[in-house]
Amino acid sequence: MALTVTPFDATDPAAIDAAYRIGVAAQAADLPDFPPLCRRRFDAALTHPMPGNAPRWALARRDGAPAGYLALDLPQLENTGNATADLVVHPDHRRRGVGRALHEHGLRVLREQGRKRLVAVTPGALPGGVERSPAGGAFAAAMGARPALAEVRRRLDVTRLDQRTLDALAADARAHAAGYRLVAWQGDTPEEYAADVAYLDGRLLADAPAGDLVLEAEQVDVDRLRGTERALAARGRRRYHQAAVHEATGRLVAWTLIDSGPNADWHGYQQITIVDPAHRGHRLGLLVKIENLRQVRDHEPALRVVDTWNAAQNTHMVAINERLGFQPVDAWTDWQLTI
Repeated sequence: MALTVTPFDATDPAAIDAAYRIGVAAQAADLPDFPPLCRRRFDAALTHPMPGNAPRWALARRDGAPAGYLALDLPQLENTGNATADLVVHPDHRRRGVGRALHEHGLRVLREQGRKRLVAVTPGALPGGVERSPAGGAFAAAMGARPALAEVRRRLDVTRLDQRTLDALAADARAHAAGYRLVAWQGDTPEEYAADVAYLDGRLLADAPAGDLVLEAEQVDVDRLRGTERALAARGRRRYHQAAVHEATGRLVAWTLIDSGPNADWHGYQQITIVDPAHRGHRLGLLVKIENLRQVRDHEPALRVVDTWNAAQNTHMVAINERLGFQPVDAWTDWQLTI
């Protein structure tokens, strides 16, 4: 058996195509309820990386056949001692040393780059939930990684949303939100709100529970926000925003985002929801999420489900999501390896 690992980049469409096909097969086997792996999003991870990120990818072959790939993201602006990894092995080539070879290649790259920590995420089953293979977590543990943060994916069945329940929740939230008005948009952030959205975006890593992960808050300004928007546009993401503006100051102080991709109009991701600490306690998080769901349903008639992830210890946001009808699906573990 000949096993090789070869780096590749955005200039190698054949390697990108081989990696994509591995990803399609792996996702179909491991996460069959996910939307199909989006080719446009996959390609853009290399051709249009997020601002401040340097991708390093490699393809493994067994006897010449594409067998697995490793996607490393190396932050350049902060968290410069860290890297994140997505290591994927084709179902037909598992338990044959492919994952270990990719992992060892990744460690060499990260040591050359002076990185100290590697983070990767694996799915697992919840008690009484859908079946998930424990192989990813077992591999991470065998490589010396430790579980650093427990997360849960929850899914909302949009077709079963009860309008009267939403109306009652929204009315209750509005009663606590005097002095705030809602604004909504699609796609890129209007210039008048860009600085406030950048500030809120930069708070996420500081505010969200991180468990034992070693993370620095991101320094997000308007230029970086615009870079992220360009990268998301390159991925074909349709983005729906809802926010709350504090009327006395004109500041945008709460913000939420749902996005959907070009290849699965039935599926969406609930992304960031964040409220400025000085304006918490007014049920703004609940209110913007409710109104954004209305906006998305108005513009995405084929939408059936929305997925979201929360740290298991993020009890406040979990409570909001469950009030809206999100139900637990599976468990996800953020593993951290000290290099």
